[in-house]
Amino acid sequence: MQLNEVNFDGAVPVDSYGPGFFRIGGEVINGAMIAVEAQARAWGGLADEAALIALADQADVIFVGMGAEIAHLPKPLREALEETGVGVEVMSSPSACRTYNVLLSEGRRVALAVLPL
Repeated sequence: MQLNEVNFDGAVPVDSYGPGFFRIGGEVINGAMIAVEAQARAWGGLADEAALIALADQADVIFVGMGAEIAHLPKPLREALEETGVGVEVMSSPSACRTYNVLLSEGRRVALAVLPL
């Protein structure tokens, strides 16, 4: 088996997550979180539409983690994101974190918005 080291070139991957928190780039963020390339911060959740829509300028696709289970985005938020032209993929938060890390390691322009487990 050949192992290859993953290089994130200054971007911050999700290191781990658990009940109510995310660890990204060595920093713990309690509650919902937004991450894009080399920065991560707390997020106000689905009610904080402006922060989510602002990610459209920095990414080609946003992975939205809805917590432990997959759920639909509220219709007004989904429509607002569609108007920006950014791709949006909704999934569980663990799946969103893993997918974000894989595409981030490939140098893709991705963003992550996740609700805690």
